Amino acid sequence: MATSRYLALELAGTIRHDGNGGVADELTSVDGLASWVAAQEELLAAEGFAAAGIGAAATAAGSAARFDVDADVDMDADVDVRFDVDEASWTQVLAVRAALRALLARAVSPAPPSRADADRLPPADQALARLNTVAAHCPVVPRLHWPADTEPVARLHPASPSSPAGLPAALARAAIAFLSSPDLPRLRACTAPRCVRYFLKEHGRQEFCKASCSNRARAARHYQRHHAAPAAD
Repeated sequence: MATSRYLALELAGTIRHDGNGGVADELTSVDGLASWVAAQEELLAAEGFAAAGIGAAATAAGSAARFDVDADVDMDADVDVRFDVDEASWTQVLAVRAALRALLARAVSPAPPSRADADRLPPADQALARLNTVAAHCPVVPRLHWPADTEPVARLHPASPSSPAGLPAALARAAIAFLSSPDLPRLRACTAPRCVRYFLKEHGRQEFCKASCSNRARAARHYQRHHAAPAAD
């Protein structure tokens, strides 16, 4: 990865706290998915893609998002990768996200998972099968890149660039990459009040995904200590 962030965790994080005590979902529509994909240019570039013309004109089938292989990489010319964000790919992306979140819940066990959807996730064996199946829908081929001033690096690129399954397959592969990465043992579900995020623990004493969650948890503990009901005689 060329970044410390993971595309898989960004996908999982499209289910989040809404700021009012509830849960918000960024992917409730095709347009929502297109907007989210457009915001992932850095992470897609880290996977070997660069965004171009994101969020093109909406069509009857939904919004189209186009991605081209990173032009800064020394590779064969005219390699084009198109991700179509339409009703079919949206449905598959939601299935990939549910499978990913089920396996994130498994990864943090026996600690409690995110409270956002723990009661409606598929079983782990079904989640595994779903990720592997979707990832295989768009075969990949290895390409070796070796710019003059850097070390060689191998990247996987779609064998069928215009496959309609390209986006779900890319996200499924990103999920598999994270779940098999050495960072997985650092995965945690934030337990702060109202938070539903998964995050990577950065140091030994870290309990929450960010400082605001730590402050909120501290305030909740303070309230409980000073407003707890007195014990009955």
